[in-house]
Amino acid sequence: MDSHDRPQSPDINVRSLDEETLFMVSQTFKALSDTTRIRILYLLSQKECSVNEIADELSLLQSTVSHQLRFLKNLRLVKFRRAGTTLYYSHDDEHVMDLLTEAIHHANHD
Repeated sequence: MDSHDRPQSPDINVRSLDEETLFMVSQTFKALSDTTRIRILYLLSQKECSVNEIADELSLLQSTVSHQLRFLKNLRLVKFRRAGTTLYYSHDDEHVMDLLTEAIHHANHD
């Protein structure tokens, strides 16, 4: 079955793509268009991490990680919990994580 033969989702049609929806979709793809954000999201799909743990694991500056987490948090793609003075981050949107996983599978497909 190719994309032209797939049934449309019953609750979504072209007319329901209002400006707010279009903006959120474009921002989600913007989030997934940056290699640093992809690496952070993929790590957070595996385990919860602090900013320092993310920076160490991905060999990034702490300021870079904080900046990217702020961007991802504003889109509600990551969430955090506080333990004392440390914030621990995890992914917060299973749909986007599914998109990321599918994109990785697509990129690795022969």
